[in-house]
Amino acid sequence: MLNRVALVILFSLTGFSIGFADTVQLKDKAAITGKILALKRDQVIVDVGYTVLAVPRNQIEKIIEGDNTGRAEKKAPTAAAAATRPDDKAALFQSAGASLPERSVRELVGQLGAAVVQVRTPGGLGSGFIISEAGYLITNFHVIENETQISVEVYHQKDGQLERKNYKQVKIIAINKFADLALLKIEDKDAPGFVKIPLGDSDALSVGERVFAVGSPLGLERTVTEGIVSTKTRPMQGELYLQTTAQINPGNSGGPLFNLRGEVVGVTNMKITFGEGLGFAIPVETVKHFLEHRDAYAYDNDNPSNPYRYLEPPSRTQKRTDAR
Repeated sequence: MLNRVALVILFSLTGFSIGFADTVQLKDKAAITGKILALKRDQVIVDVGYTVLAVPRNQIEKIIEGDNTGRAEKKAPTAAAAATRPDDKAALFQSAGASLPERSVRELVGQLGAAVVQVRTPGGLGSGFIISEAGYLITNFHVIENETQISVEVYHQKDGQLERKNYKQVKIIAINKFADLALLKIEDKDAPGFVKIPLGDSDALSVGERVFAVGSPLGLERTVTEGIVSTKTRPMQGELYLQTTAQINPGNSGGPLFNLRGEVVGVTNMKITFGEGLGFAIPVETVKHFLEHRDAYAYDNDNPSNPYRYLEPPSRTQKRTDAR
């Protein structure tokens, strides 16, 4: 957070003229002049000459961009709009901006069902959900672990009906085996624009709040189960999970856990086998962190976060003989 004293010092130091400079107008009538380096979801990065400032978006009234023909004035993009900018590294998913109204599970399933997919491999199947019209989707790492071939079944809306389509050109973009998350991308040439799902806020959940899961338990695609949030901070294997009474079974792994506003609040990934109503989901805040830092988890053999490390083959050793 910028404080008032820092702003006063900044204005006195940036009083010189900058050719074709940008101006960030703040809500308290102050302004910052410099060169805008990046427009991010939650902040604007400005080069003021002697340093670079990160200005929080909630302090910005508008942005005035300078160019060779004069000044072009525009309002600062909202956080929701910035989250979908194609030139923003973090702009892969959409967060619901204003609080959406709660609706029935029946209404939400009809609207969101086309974005829930089935992830198939030679060893089995799991679930996933699409977060971008370009075909990016989230699933669990253990769904694709050790697999060499991945396909994704999508249910497209057509003439009021769902039409099943199988995509086989699926690329692994990033993986985090410790958080049990994987980011995939459908790259089939005939793939259309996909229905996407907004990500919500798992921190805003309340214990007892109603949630529902959509997935393919035991291969039964598009199965809907409903329950409540039992706890938000259940420690399991060194991580904190959402615990829910919504039924989770093998095949649900990687599927979305929704609140009644149609936002993803978790990724279902496991259950306790000897009990009922004891399902668990990865909080969506963990998913957002994974997506925003996906370069650190990029699927690459040279990446230390990669689950597999391919070593160079041993060189042939030569026996050393001593001359006598």
